[in-house]
Formats: sequence, C-alpha cells, structure tokens
Amino acid sequence: MFNVGDKIVYPMHGAGVIDSIEEKDILGEKQSYYILKMPGEVKIMVPTAKAESIGVRDIIDKSSADKVFGILEKDETIMDKNWNKRYRDNMDKMKSGDIYEIADVVRNLSFKQKEKGLSTGEKKMLNNAKQILVSELVLAEHATQEEIEQLVDTKINTSFMTFRAEEVEQESIVNKFIPFDGTGTND
Repeated sequence: MFNVGDKIVYPMHGAGVIDSIEEKDILGEKQSYYILKMPGEVKIMVPTAKAESIGVRDIIDKSSADKVFGILEKDETIMDKNWNKRYRDNMDKMKSGDIYEIADVVRNLSFKQKEKGLSTGEKKMLNNAKQILVSELVLAEHATQEEIEQLVDTKINTSFMTFRAEEVEQESIVNKFIPFDGTGTND
C-alpha cells in the first residue's frame, strides 16, 4: 500500500508522485484509486487494488541510480539484427518496469541511432524509454529534468566514444577510400 506523497513508478509511463487517493464510481463500481501526478502536469488514475500486480513500485534509491548510470557507461548488449524481434525484446524490457532494463534499452537504441539511425518505431521507443528513465532519475537524484537529460546524454556519448567511435570511423574511412565494386578486384 502506498501513501499520498510517495514517489512511485507506473510501468510504461514513468515516475510520479501520489497526489491523492480517491474513491471513484466508474461504471457502477466503487473503487479506490491512486491519483498520480506525472511529469508535464499529467494525472493518471490507478486502482489501488491492482497497483502492485500491474507493476507499480517505489522509485529507486541513490545507490540504484548510480547503478543505472553505470549501465549507461557500458558497451551495448547484443541485440537481434531482425528489427521486429529487436523491437519486441525491447518492448518486453520496457513493460517489465525494471529501471535497469529500461536503461539498457536507452543505451542500446542510442548506440544504434548514432551508428545507423533508427526506424520511426524505434525512435519513438527510444524517446519513450528515455522519458521513463529520466522521470525516475529526476525524483531519485532530486535534480531537474534538464540536469538528468544532460547527464544521461553525456554518459551515453562517452560510452559510445569509448566502445564504438573507432569502429564507426574505420568503417566510414574504408567505405570512402576503398570502394568495393563486387567483382573481387579493383581494376
């Protein structure tokens, strides 16, 4: 059971604060609801009886936030080359509500965007995952959205430069200066 003022995470929506607990009559059925105040002045109603079963949880603490930043600093994890499979795998990670899985999605899709670009669907997924990640880190770190977005971007950019920049540079240099004509010789 959560209380008014608790900072909680609602999977696929991000982190917010319980603004109130109200009893509502919806379709002739009285239920108690958490009224969550989300970033951007959005309010969401979540039935109190189903909150835990749908994955509502407390926000992470400072040490867990540090672990999240550690994930952003690592190399990407292996993702399926097939766009549909990769999309489903990433969606499952996001639906889990696990902040570490969401950080993994943000890092991996950010790397892919820097290397090759993303499809429209994956761009939207990256934006959603990043919003969910940032909303929780803002509350966990007692920081502004701008500060957390900057920190997340810096961690990902540093990680990308550490693990991928050399490969991307070499690939573009090879393609630029050694054209491949498909015949096996360059005559």
